[in-house]
Amino acid sequence: MKKLLIAIISLLFAVTVNAQNRFPKPDFESGYQYPDITYQVPHETAWITVDIILLVLLMSIVAWATLKKRTHKPVVAVSIISVAYFGFFRSGCVCSIGSVQNIALALADDTYILPLSVLLFFILPVLFAFLFGRVFCAGVCPMGALQELVNLKNYKLSKTVTAMLRMTPWIYLIFAILYAVTRSSFIICRFDPFIGIFRMGGDLGLILFGALLLVAAVFTGRPFCRFLCPYGALLSLFAQVSIWKVQITKRPCINCELCHNACPVDAIKPPYDNKIKETRIKGVKRIVNYFIVFLPLMIFAGAVLMRSISSNLSRANKDVRLYDMVVQHESAPQDILSLELEAFYGQGGTIEALAEIYNGIQKDFRLYSTFAGALIGLVTGFTLIGLSVKRTRKQYEIDHANCVACGRCFEYCPQNSLKQNEL
Repeated sequence: MKKLLIAIISLLFAVTVNAQNRFPKPDFESGYQYPDITYQVPHETAWITVDIILLVLLMSIVAWATLKKRTHKPVVAVSIISVAYFGFFRSGCVCSIGSVQNIALALADDTYILPLSVLLFFILPVLFAFLFGRVFCAGVCPMGALQELVNLKNYKLSKTVTAMLRMTPWIYLIFAILYAVTRSSFIICRFDPFIGIFRMGGDLGLILFGALLLVAAVFTGRPFCRFLCPYGALLSLFAQVSIWKVQITKRPCINCELCHNACPVDAIKPPYDNKIKETRIKGVKRIVNYFIVFLPLMIFAGAVLMRSISSNLSRANKDVRLYDMVVQHESAPQDILSLELEAFYGQGGTIEALAEIYNGIQKDFRLYSTFAGALIGLVTGFTLIGLSVKRTRKQYEIDHANCVACGRCFEYCPQNSLKQNEL
């Protein structure tokens, strides 16, 4: 109903404006001044205010449920509300995930005006992650909530495969920032796999991809959140050092393995008896070699590789593509022009002015691609080092960086059941 009213009002507004342009008002010689006429349109600011209030409220409920009460049921209720409101009612456009691109562009371009609502949707989940862990991911994010609601089984992947796949969100985040700061594309919004589902229409390929992710989510926990979501990767940094961390139980762990089996995102590390016995000095030397030799080498290799392909990456920018089309047309004129070329020549564009823009974009891409490659090398290096460094654990421990605070483990822990029985 809301969308229908917006469409009707917008249509009436457009028709009215067009009618005014087609039939100019008479010009009175008496000096009569026409009164200013304003047209009422839907007040989007009110909806944005509701969005922000609901965002804070739902994250607070998840934090209370997981840290204070250690219960899963409120998280399920929050997931249903989030999917219904942020997903289907708001059409998936109230998106903290996509706000990463706006923030990156605002930091790189002083002329870009960052909407306050976008800033809040970016910073509030980050703040909650620093305080309470990834409570936004638990069920407030409609994408994560939708996957949580359809999950029935938890088939686990090997540690190596999981670690390598968890590199993907970081690489996705780096490319999203690269294309945002160069004003080329907002690829997170462009390739959102769930937006077509929430809007019940759109690009067929993305809808099918989103459907495949949901099918996969039935059998393994949150494949998008774990292996694709760039915002989740960012939140994991703050969740790892959060002030108040999720605990499965306050009682001693009895290593029953139930919490490990129940975790849909494989964020509970099992006990591990490190059989590789080495002296402390030898272990320290090995770690030092990783960080002094191996890691800088990976960073350098990534920077060189990305800089070498920066020209190819720049073709995502519309002005670069236009320059290529103009150069091709100037060398081999065509009778039928594309819409882009018609617009370019129709506006009196010159190849000299376009070449100046092109060179500026290429310079930006060389610079930002170098930094992006260095970050990719850093992520790759840390991942490989993490696979080779193993720490002895005596009991099950939560990996707070990857824990999405869904609370499923609480109900499976017998120590929590013992507490309820005693009460």
